[in-house]
Amino acid sequence: MNVELDPMQDLAISPTGTTPAIHFSARTGVLEIRGESYPENAFAFFEPPITWLRRFMSETDTAIRFDVEVAYMNTSSIRAMVDMLDLLEQAHLFGRDVAVRWLYDEENERALDMGEEFKEDLTLPFEIVTLSSQE
Repeated sequence: MNVELDPMQDLAISPTGTTPAIHFSARTGVLEIRGESYPENAFAFFEPPITWLRRFMSETDTAIRFDVEVAYMNTSSIRAMVDMLDLLEQAHLFGRDVAVRWLYDEENERALDMGEEFKEDLTLPFEIVTLSSQE
């Protein structure tokens, strides 16, 4: 995807059989990733969202809420998620209002474990929420 990404415009990527849906809202600062993630080339898939996020953070001071509902991620997708979380952690450390909500199906222990592992390495607000407990 060799597209000029404008952080003042929403980023929307439709899901496929191997990639999650991504919607980053420039107006609200809500970033959402939902689905399963095991693309053949995770670097190429996640490059546009990471680029958009970097630009959004450098060009705005909007609060960010990152909602992640991913049932499964392969190793390279996990690396991309770490890159995004590292960007958000840096923004948090510099005083930006940033929060993560890790949503998971209560029957998917691996998704819960992933969320807990990510949370361990971060100081930003990180809430782990079971889908059955959501209103």
